[in-house]
Amino acid sequence: MSERPPQASDEHRAGEHPGAEHRPAENRGERLQKVLAAAGVASRRVCEQLIVEGRVEVNGRVVTELGTRVDPERDRVAVDGSAVQLDTSKRYVMLNKPTGVVSSMRDEHGRPDLRRFTAGYEERLFNVGRLDAETSGLLVLTNDGELAHVLAHPSFGVAKTYVAKVRGLVTPQTIARLKKGVDLDDGPIAADQARLLSRGDGSSLVELTLHSGRNRIVRRMMDAVGHPVLELVRRSFGPLTLGSLRLGETRELTRAELGALLTLARRERP
Repeated sequence: MSERPPQASDEHRAGEHPGAEHRPAENRGERLQKVLAAAGVASRRVCEQLIVEGRVEVNGRVVTELGTRVDPERDRVAVDGSAVQLDTSKRYVMLNKPTGVVSSMRDEHGRPDLRRFTAGYEERLFNVGRLDAETSGLLVLTNDGELAHVLAHPSFGVAKTYVAKVRGLVTPQTIARLKKGVDLDDGPIAADQARLLSRGDGSSLVELTLHSGRNRIVRRMMDAVGHPVLELVRRSFGPLTLGSLRLGETRELTRAELGALLTLARRERP
């Protein structure tokens, strides 16, 4: 059976730790500037300056006192509006998943799985959401169960961008239809954005952005408009983009990427 990330409670899914107060932890934990420096934000002296300048928030509240203490396991901290991961035991990795690999840490049918890409990491990583075996592209691997649960939950609706090579010559009218919406067996669906990248030799390249977490949604949408998918790549997931990451390679998220991802996950749901 495939391994799954730990399930978060409703309170976790709302982006809050159980019992976390919405104010700085004044009499417990470690000094804020020390924790920020340990998290790699900047040197302790620079972190002190950030606090004094009012650029640091703890549990949604701006703090300017250098004596502020926080609990790295409970408190939410942001610098200049970007969330900071205080728990340095957490790891966040981007993978450009090849086709033919299932999005599982152990496939019950013996197919190639994600273990080959996580074997070099000391932490026990698991995937955030899934990509079909036939789909390549961006997949996040982490040991942060709370983040993984929030981002992968269908109701959260992280924006994802795909580039699809499809059969046939796609017209502007078809692109307009994808944006207006098509009817599928499990209900209507519309792309947030759609554009034609190129076409010729009996095929076209189409870029689609959508929030839906429905199974094989891009393939089913393109089938519905008469252009079956020949190849499919996920180029972005929320604020993350593949960039120049080669197929089959991994890299750790940059501090800016992680901040953007954490900020996305911690926002209030509609």
